[in-house]
Amino acid sequence: IYTGVLYDALGLATLDAAARRLAGSSLLVFSGLWGAVRVGDRIPSYRCSMGVKLPGLGALGAYWRAPMAEVLPAAAGDGLVLDLRSAAYATAWKPKGEVAGRTATVRVLQSKIVGGVEKRSVVSHFNKATKGRMVRDLLTAGRTPDSPAELVEALGDLGYVVEAEAPAKAGKAWAIDVVVKEL
Repeated sequence: IYTGVLYDALGLATLDAAARRLAGSSLLVFSGLWGAVRVGDRIPSYRCSMGVKLPGLGALGAYWRAPMAEVLPAAAGDGLVLDLRSAAYATAWKPKGEVAGRTATVRVLQSKIVGGVEKRSVVSHFNKATKGRMVRDLLTAGRTPDSPAELVEALGDLGYVVEAEAPAKAGKAWAIDVVVKEL
């Protein structure tokens, strides 16, 4: 059902059986229409972005906030929550408390040398491709980190340049930067 840069880079249909099983049990896709779905859920094709405001409902992020807060902590289980959502989709659910403490949000930065000095910038379109490749690499390697710290280690082992610091306060999500030179 889902297409685009992230899904093309993830290549679900081309994963081996073990990686597909892992994807089916561990990945959630946030949807403006359905809330959140598993990658194997059978749903019809649709077009309804989370950023849409519908007459009578308003902004979909706000619409989904209460139902998501009710069901997603249980869906998150007791392991790592790797949050790769864009800003519009992040409005639908904010991890809180213990779940937030084991959540990692990822930002992709491009590193360029300009005049002998490293300059970093947030990438947009290629951000999605990098996130898709990153998830694919984790799935194909069978890596299932249980914590943000283990995610940093796993991504490093897979060849990613990763920078992260534990949050200063308990109950806050980790912010992890993945630094790329080429997009």
